[in-house]
Amino acid sequence: MDAPNLPIHQRLTQDPHDRTGHLRTDDDWVQRAWADPATKVLVVAGNRVEPAGETGVRWRTPAAAPAGIRLLLGDSPDGARFAVLASREESGEGWLDLRGLFPAMLADTTEASLLMHAVGLAEWHRATRFCSRCGGGLEPRSAGHELVCAEGHVTFPRTDPAVIMLVTTGEPGSDEERCLLGNHTRWPMPYFSTLAGFVEPGEALEDTVRREVAEEVGVRIGQVDFFGNQPWPLPASLMLGYFARAESTEITVDADEIREARWFTRADLAAVAESGEVKLPSGVSISRSLVEEWYGGELPGSW
Repeated sequence: MDAPNLPIHQRLTQDPHDRTGHLRTDDDWVQRAWADPATKVLVVAGNRVEPAGETGVRWRTPAAAPAGIRLLLGDSPDGARFAVLASREESGEGWLDLRGLFPAMLADTTEASLLMHAVGLAEWHRATRFCSRCGGGLEPRSAGHELVCAEGHVTFPRTDPAVIMLVTTGEPGSDEERCLLGNHTRWPMPYFSTLAGFVEPGEALEDTVRREVAEEVGVRIGQVDFFGNQPWPLPASLMLGYFARAESTEITVDADEIREARWFTRADLAAVAESGEVKLPSGVSISRSLVEEWYGGELPGSW
């Protein structure tokens, strides 16, 4: 399948940058790369990045970068790529977090890969201040990809697996087939999305799908089929997408996480998306890809 015809979450993975992980511990190479005027540096202030135009981000030379923790993102024929973790005060008017940078990510998938890498590490550094074993302070090493305490305990970046699923019922492909979407208690109406939840220790991914759906909306799930995955460093998740077939249809929302959940036929979904009665997630999200894969095409509106 040609890249333009792939779901957007898959298009974002078509041109991953070369992370050159084997060079992170080569201090001489890292220093030479930092001194090279061809090197480009992305400044991450807190969790915000400076945009450049409507579909890009600003890359600086090392000489123009502020002080901060240096992260080696990788290498390319055009020079190495670093990020610098600066204080939040370094950000100026118009700087954006990752959600605000979605248009830039759609315009350049290699840049999207670099942004995901940089912001994911930035979030980890912000949240990880002390050693979980001894409580001591931490210092970066391996070009910012490890943290080590004075006792020598090493802390690595954390990624939390989470499932995200589109629940369906009815004869597949028929006019009567329906999908289930919910409005989370943290979101305003009329934002609706697929259900999602974090994997618990010792739990298979398919069982997480079944447990989360039962907990959130009271629907019993049978067959579970993998769809795809997407890094989501907001702050540190890997979203694992599934289609889930319902064995019951009565909805009982938990009210703690889900305010409202509704079944939609394809015709229903098209009508409410067009009218604005329901707004679906951004096109960057794997949630949107799940919904449009089931629907069979693009839908209007987003949040």
